[in-house]
Amino acid sequence: MKQIFKSIAFIAIATSSVLLSSCTTKADEPQVITGESAWKTDQQALATVNAAYSPLQRLSSSYSFLLESQTDATVSFEGADDQNGPLVSLFKTDVNNWYPTKIFNYEYVSIGEANRTIEKADSSHVADNLSQATIDLAKARAKFIRGLDYLYLTQLWGEVPLILSTKPTSAEQTTRRSIDDVYTQIVKDLTEAEAVLPAYDQIRSNPSKGAANAILARAYLSWASNPLTQAQIAAIATTQTDPAAPTWDQTRLQKAIDYANKVINSGNYALEANFESNWGVSAEDRSVEHIFTIHHDGDGIDAQGNHQTHCPFTFRFDLYQDNHIGPADVTLKNLFADSDKRKRFSILDSLNNQDEPLIASPKKTSDYKVYRYTFPVTSPRIGKWIHRASTSLPLVAPGSAAAQLNDINRIEIRYAEVLLIKAEALFYQNKATDAATVINQLRTRAGVITYTTLTQDQLENEWNLELYFEQHRWINLTRWHKLVSTVKTNVPTYEYYKAQYADAATIAANFGAATSTTNYPFFSKIYKHLHSKVDNVSGKFYRFPIPKGLSGNDLGITQNPGY
Repeated sequence: MKQIFKSIAFIAIATSSVLLSSCTTKADEPQVITGESAWKTDQQALATVNAAYSPLQRLSSSYSFLLESQTDATVSFEGADDQNGPLVSLFKTDVNNWYPTKIFNYEYVSIGEANRTIEKADSSHVADNLSQATIDLAKARAKFIRGLDYLYLTQLWGEVPLILSTKPTSAEQTTRRSIDDVYTQIVKDLTEAEAVLPAYDQIRSNPSKGAANAILARAYLSWASNPLTQAQIAAIATTQTDPAAPTWDQTRLQKAIDYANKVINSGNYALEANFESNWGVSAEDRSVEHIFTIHHDGDGIDAQGNHQTHCPFTFRFDLYQDNHIGPADVTLKNLFADSDKRKRFSILDSLNNQDEPLIASPKKTSDYKVYRYTFPVTSPRIGKWIHRASTSLPLVAPGSAAAQLNDINRIEIRYAEVLLIKAEALFYQNKATDAATVINQLRTRAGVITYTTLTQDQLENEWNLELYFEQHRWINLTRWHKLVSTVKTNVPTYEYYKAQYADAATIAANFGAATSTTNYPFFSKIYKHLHSKVDNVSGKFYRFPIPKGLSGNDLGITQNPGY
């Protein structure tokens, strides 16, 4: 039973999941489990709830492009500039872009399958091979997944339809419900799930009480910021202006603290002594810090491998190829102090290739050929998801494409985020000293100076340092109402924003013969993306566009302002 969510190679879509069951293309068309009769066995019950989890495997790397590229910190070169990843990076996201289309639709596919599980649980009865405990567990897992799905949907799109059955009316499929309605349902689902789920599960891709409490803490912090309404977005959609600073709901902040404390006081989770122990296949279902994960076995095995292992390190040691996604500028590595132990696994400017030993019996990093990810050839790499030969040496697996498997689990939430949630809630309760005490647990592990009290800048910076490229940047900036100003303030300070990187001739004129090996097109592309970010960012990007269905059909949902 513990293995239920671990490895799923299909999406099961019931024909009664009305919103999206007819919106798949041939390439995405899932297998279908037929038959809507009540469960007869424990195996049937747990197999049904699997189908709510499987769509989320398709989204692990998609979140990277949407929630990282549409910020100041990341650029995407996943093809030409008129393709999906680069369009997000350029702040040209539109209703036809694949990434919002994929995430929006598959979240609702997952919700449809969760609804099916809940209804089948309600119609099933104890039998020789079906226990009440299994019926209750399947239903609780479905409610957990539905709550998580709706949290992403409302954070990315605001008011969204609430579909809570497999046979929704047309109005239910298209009517956008208020932010408070959606969060009320999220809390209801997660609290009802928490009451039934086991306190802890060694398989972290199985929901547990710890996972439900952690996501409840995340949800309450988000809800406490009084998320922007359609009308508020409309007022700034065409301007390069942020909304006024959030007004924080103190009751919800306390709820965020309470649920964070439930995770902390459970004793089931803790910070890894070594930050680097969070990463890699060796950490899966072993790390004391992981609370809930999305399991991946790789392409062709699960619904879709986790391409976070591929996209930031697409061409490995071929320095002249453009990665699908990477840091927006070389200066971002300076966010981390040299003494910060998080630095080398977060953003790196050199790697050693274990396929190229320099001596007969290599034993240390310097025994392997080093590659520099710096000007005049290329730029730094995001390091957390690169397969390494060892966590004691900053080495990668063999340089072939086969070595960079898409099989590392996505960490949905880890203990460090729970600490950050608690610290932020305390800070906005005007308890900056208490917040600093919580933040200092992260900073002590990182080997950097601790704080006696906490400023807003320090709080926000700690989110960025601890969870760099873990798909929080856009969500944080929009929660703090700082998306536009952050892009317009930070990006013009970047090295590759400077005029000398505008084109090949300008680069040659400014850097001369010493840069005869300069990868001119690459740096000109970065320059273009950075200027596009500054020129194009506006208030409408506090939301993503309501997309079309997977088959290109109009879903009939009122569009977000500015799109």
